[in-house]
Amino acid sequence: MPYLIRAERSTAPTDVRPGLGIPGFAHPLLAPAEWSELTRPGAPLHWVVLNVADGPGDQPDPHCLEAAGRLRNAGVRVLGHLDTAYGLRTFGEVISDAHRFLDWYQVDGFLLDRCPADRAAFPEVRRTATTLRAIGDDAHIVLGHGTHPYPGYAEHADQLVTFSGPWSDYRWSQVAEWTADHPPERFCHFVHGVPGPHLDEALRIARWQGAATLYFTDHTGHGGRTEAWEPLPGYWDDIVSRVGTGVSE
Repeated sequence: MPYLIRAERSTAPTDVRPGLGIPGFAHPLLAPAEWSELTRPGAPLHWVVLNVADGPGDQPDPHCLEAAGRLRNAGVRVLGHLDTAYGLRTFGEVISDAHRFLDWYQVDGFLLDRCPADRAAFPEVRRTATTLRAIGDDAHIVLGHGTHPYPGYAEHADQLVTFSGPWSDYRWSQVAEWTADHPPERFCHFVHGVPGPHLDEALRIARWQGAATLYFTDHTGHGGRTEAWEPLPGYWDDIVSRVGTGVSE
């Protein structure tokens, strides 16, 4: 299968414990059960994205403040959602949103959603990431490319989202050879429309492609670019159990 054809990694994926990265549930008022599940003891969470209103919103939201506070008290890293619109939003707009996330919600880092992936946009994204670390006390930075970007991006982020899309594409996807120079904890995969019977296969693909932060759901994104991530997967208990105990060969 195509996803098994890759170079050997310098860091063996068997040594890395996979975990879940939550791209962003619906608002806590609309998805109280989802947010409650995130504080379940032992849930294998690497981080959770807080997306108030396609960003931080215009003023502090008490429900989001409460949800973020519960996560921090449970030791879960909270990331603010910053939409870069593939480079169409200005540096000032993105940094302004980041300041509001920090001031209002004390986030631990940021997911730069719809992040450009090409070499031409690299200097501006590097500038943004460097500034976010400076204002956010060495914030955790995740670049949400959704595809394999120009390799230089890996030097200026803690993690890269190198796949975001449907199961129909993911199951035949191939990994970029340059990723073999980095350990699995540097990469994230978000996949929607994964049928329950194919969950083991999806986990094996992530393992062989070298991604340690995962989010799989049986919901689809037909109604909008974030809709698939907003509810709990129908197999939430199953994926928590399987990811929490590691992924078998």
